[in-house]
Amino acid sequence: MPKAKSKIQINNRRASFDYQFLETYEAGIVLVGTEIKSLRMGKASLSEAFCYFVNGELYVKGMNISTYFWGSWNGHEPARDRKLLLNKKELRHLQQAVKQKGLTIVAVRLYIADNGYAKLHIALAKGKKEYDKRESIKEKDLRREMERG
Repeated sequence: MPKAKSKIQINNRRASFDYQFLETYEAGIVLVGTEIKSLRMGKASLSEAFCYFVNGELYVKGMNISTYFWGSWNGHEPARDRKLLLNKKELRHLQQAVKQKGLTIVAVRLYIADNGYAKLHIALAKGKKEYDKRESIKEKDLRREMERG
């Protein structure tokens, strides 16, 4: 019997406002038991999440997964750093790209895939300047006006 399609999607809306995405990747996350249960309830936040490298491995920092209400004494720490799973070629490419000035890796979207695993969309991003942000707002407003009229 196939699993039901999950409707859990946690987005980082602030990331698209603060950063210009250059490349996107889909990464798996190493989680403990109560973390996936909290994710299935939609109790997570990506608002301050970013990625960094330690010994050639990619970790996400600032992703908050609330404690599971029905969990026992061996629950999880809500703000711990979590390892991301990518293939070696993608990891090497990202590690080289992050060494360039002004580039970072941000978490964009967290969801449960059809196979039941938690996936995180990450993006290699470049920070926007203040005038770029204003330009983005103008373009969004123009697009909205075109759709209305």
